[in-house]
Amino acid sequence: MKLWLDDVRKPPRGWKWAKTYEQAVAILETGEVEAISFDHDLGEGKTGYDVAVWVEERAVAGQIERLWWKVHSQNPIGKLRIQAAMKSAERFWK
Repeated sequence: MKLWLDDVRKPPRGWKWAKTYEQAVAILETGEVEAISFDHDLGEGKTGYDVAVWVEERAVAGQIERLWWKVHSQNPIGKLRIQAAMKSAERFWK
């Protein structure tokens, strides 16, 4: 499945929509996610960066399969932070 993480923008056709950190993590925990597209700002609370860190931690522990990913966030600093966490995760998927 493809996971679209964004609290406002609707997902492209065929993507599962998560609007919060908690929703995204619950979907990721199913083990069925093959791809994820990140927004950074998710309203109040945790951000897309927090989801990326969750993925990174599981990659380090060997608990999550490789994900195709991209960042569609318009927040330039948030985008860089998500990219850094996901690039770190990639090191453990090789």
